Amino acid sequence: MDKAKLLDLMAEKGLTQAELADKAGVSRTAVWGLLKKGRTPTPVTLGKIARVLGVRPSELMDM
Repeated sequence: MDKAKLLDLMAEKGLTQAELADKAGVSRTAVWGLLKKGRTPTPVTLGKIARVLGVRPSELMDM
């Protein structure tokens, strides 16, 4: 997960971690884990977060 890209997109949309989690239908712990622990999201979670942020899932991954 590209944490910097995720944070930039969240800032552009004006979303907090909690708001992103709520809109994506994932737990707040899942979003926190991505940002603070560097966890790799499941494909389903990645897709939900990408959809809320308006990007392709591949844009959120370190590539």
